[in-house]
Amino acid sequence: MREASFYTKTGDRVRCELCPHMCVLKNDELGKCRARINKEGILMTLAYGNPCALHVDPIEKKPLYHFLPGTKSLSLATGGCNLACKNCQNYSISQATPIEVELGRVAPAEVVEMALAKGCASISYTYTEPTVYYEYMFDIARLAHDKGLKNVMVSAGYINPKPLHQLYKYIDAANIDLKCFDDTLYRKLSGIHLKPVLQTLKTLKEQGVWLEITNLIIPGYTDDIGKINEMLNWLLEHGFTETPIHFNRFVPTYQLSHLNSTQAKFLFEIAELALSMGMKHVYVGNVRLNPYQNTVCAVCGTLQVMRNGYEIENKMINNNCCDKCGKAIAGVWL
Repeated sequence: MREASFYTKTGDRVRCELCPHMCVLKNDELGKCRARINKEGILMTLAYGNPCALHVDPIEKKPLYHFLPGTKSLSLATGGCNLACKNCQNYSISQATPIEVELGRVAPAEVVEMALAKGCASISYTYTEPTVYYEYMFDIARLAHDKGLKNVMVSAGYINPKPLHQLYKYIDAANIDLKCFDDTLYRKLSGIHLKPVLQTLKTLKEQGVWLEITNLIIPGYTDDIGKINEMLNWLLEHGFTETPIHFNRFVPTYQLSHLNSTQAKFLFEIAELALSMGMKHVYVGNVRLNPYQNTVCAVCGTLQVMRNGYEIENKMINNNCCDKCGKAIAGVWL
């Protein structure tokens, strides 16, 4: 174990200040994330150097469609999560402690060397919520930058402002899971509140981190057109017009295994709604061979990046500009 960052002592208890849960823990008590524990008045992290997953993925799997397309990313996770999502696809690791699912000790420098050896352009902190292994992610990210690697955070965005402020200077891109636009439903589905997630979105955008948003459409839960419309209006009003948004198909799993998958037709209708309202880059995920997986120029409509699963053809030859009209397309391109 290693001492954690962002906590204060309150008598014989400690208060974790990493995320908005602000857990107050008695001796030997775990936080809601299962990754941080009070040991005799010192908050310790169980996650440091303790991954449960290390895989090479295409960057599109995060999903990131406007960030180094066609490149590979070393993807890392530890056990634990500060959410309790009823639809979690990775519940076997997110709802466990890092100790219960560890692969073995891997130091930050070893992670970076592994990424370089495997020809990766970036390291992604993903699968579970990277906020809960903050110290591990932070140390890896600093070393990665020194070696010319990019850092990607795939997150639900439930983190306090101070730790986010220290972290974002080392994060090059993020995909934030905006689960819905209703606080009551947020708490019911995931056990967290909406407002801190919106603040994270605004902070990352203001600080120049490349940002994409995922919204999972769960039948009977997050498929309310009125709430989707409200979410899109908020994004447009707060300057996220050119931020790619991915409307993803729900597949039955975990505590929602009794539900049906999202109908592709409905996802396409939502994509059209988002485009008609003014969002420039709208995608549909988890549906193969769909018309909303390619990138087109928002000015002239010319196809620029063609995707077939994880097979990529990028037509942009002038850095980040459309090969027909020459207008810049938002993103971080090769």
